[in-house]
Amino acid sequence: MLEGESYLSLATFRRDGREVATPVWFAEGDGAVWVFTAGDSGKVKRLRNSPRARVAACDARGNVHGPWHEAQARIVSAPDAIARANALLLAKYGWQMRVLDLFSRLSGRYSRRAYLEIRV
Repeated sequence: MLEGESYLSLATFRRDGREVATPVWFAEGDGAVWVFTAGDSGKVKRLRNSPRARVAACDARGNVHGPWHEAQARIVSAPDAIARANALLLAKYGWQMRVLDLFSRLSGRYSRRAYLEIRV
């Protein structure tokens, strides 16, 4: 579905039903799409209200260039799921992920990350 893509447009929904799309890094594995984000981000807040989501391939600016797919997303907290998501993201993004992790640790944001499991 998303082979060869670097970015995913993740659309989550506000309480009033309006869609908010955001480009994110992602990795596929174990029958799911894995994403990390700031724990206090809008997408996390919206997913706490509703697991409904849509995903599509996009570029870094969020310009969609593939079909939208309905999905269900959830915030994961199990350490083994988080470790698996990290391993998949590191395998996909390599040095870029390592640099991002370094700066996230230095700024104190690493421990506040949220991990999302998306099932299409």
